[in-house]
Amino acid sequence: MAKKASDFRYNTGETKVPWAAVGENYNAQDLMAIVRFLMKGEGAEYDAAMKAVEEKVYALDQVSEPPAKLSLDAEVAKAEEMCDEFLNTEGCVFLTNCTAGFEIASKYVGLQPGDEVIVPAITFAATMAYPLSIGCKIVFADVDPVTLNIDPKDVAKKITDKTKMIVPVHIGGYPVDMDAIMELAEKHGIIVLEDAAHGFGGEYKGKKLGTIGHFGAYSFHEVKNMTSFGEGGILTTTIKDFRPEMKRARFLGADFSKQIKNWLYDVCSIPGKDGSSFVATNFSTTEIQGLGLQLQLSRYDKILEARAQAAAYLTKRLSGCDALIPQDLGNDEIKPTFHLYSVIIDPEKAGGDVQLFKKKLAQKGVTEIAHFGPLYRFEVLKERGYDEAAIAATCPVTEEVFDRRFTHFPIYGLTQEQLDYMADAILESIDEMQKGI
Repeated sequence: MAKKASDFRYNTGETKVPWAAVGENYNAQDLMAIVRFLMKGEGAEYDAAMKAVEEKVYALDQVSEPPAKLSLDAEVAKAEEMCDEFLNTEGCVFLTNCTAGFEIASKYVGLQPGDEVIVPAITFAATMAYPLSIGCKIVFADVDPVTLNIDPKDVAKKITDKTKMIVPVHIGGYPVDMDAIMELAEKHGIIVLEDAAHGFGGEYKGKKLGTIGHFGAYSFHEVKNMTSFGEGGILTTTIKDFRPEMKRARFLGADFSKQIKNWLYDVCSIPGKDGSSFVATNFSTTEIQGLGLQLQLSRYDKILEARAQAAAYLTKRLSGCDALIPQDLGNDEIKPTFHLYSVIIDPEKAGGDVQLFKKKLAQKGVTEIAHFGPLYRFEVLKERGYDEAAIAATCPVTEEVFDRRFTHFPIYGLTQEQLDYMADAILESIDEMQKGI
């Protein structure tokens, strides 16, 4: 096998005394462990098939060479190119996870202790984690009673002269009213970071979710619509001057276009907003993750189509029940990703609240959960002086929908029989509640 030219950081080309890029290579035995992990099974037929694979892998081991690099190389670059093409963006960067994207965007803003960051009251804890960790004040905006997304009207009420960033979250993959959010941001000079962890591939008025705000971050965690072997994320930006800096922000600020004396590169600060700068840390991703993302992205249109079909079926089945508000399917301008399927009940018409509804579904073997709770109820906030009761009073819709009205269902990978059963169980549970059974 022909050797490629040496990478200047590693002696990977022809040389008398090599410096290998990879410290310890993986071998055929290791590869078989991975095959068994990804393709689990048991029984004689499985064992025979695995033995046949093992023989081929060991034969391949005799005539192949290991990769020269395991991280931040061609596969990562190709995954980024594919994401840019899919999202119609430029310069997106592949990171260890979505939360890493939040951190880079927050550092660009130059957040300091005491600065205020507005987040929806209902979301995942990662949305607030970085600003909370450095002493920012997290301000909780109430949510829309149907979409469960951040309510721009409440955001407007909670903006102060200390507000530095707004983080709208496309909960379950349903688009936030981004026009209203961006109008507020422009009026007050605030950076918008879209938490598009659930939103990869969704659209709002002709634009992909995550490409409307100043920054957009996506998650490829194992439970998302698409994954990169269990974890990963993409960060995009509409700030053109910052695009060239994002890859350095991913890897410690290393600048290979500059060198210090007697060394290969320099390490520089990353320029931020209004002349500020920040020190980068390390969010490097592996070549295997990059390859995994490419493979799933190549079939992502089919994944989204399957989710949309399942959601459409459930909404059709549930629309006849006046005690339920099933998942909105969107329209030409609003295109959800259907990461989760939302169901909201009317407690008065249903004969009970969502807690009773969930118990009945659990008895019927239907998996469901309100995936995201009011952030201000978590102990980590109380430990930092946040008053749960006082915040709850400013988020009345959050209190009502979380405790009494909404839940989410997973819908991907289900057979038609399972979808039928889910719809039947939901309707039967409401019927039992109405009858007091």
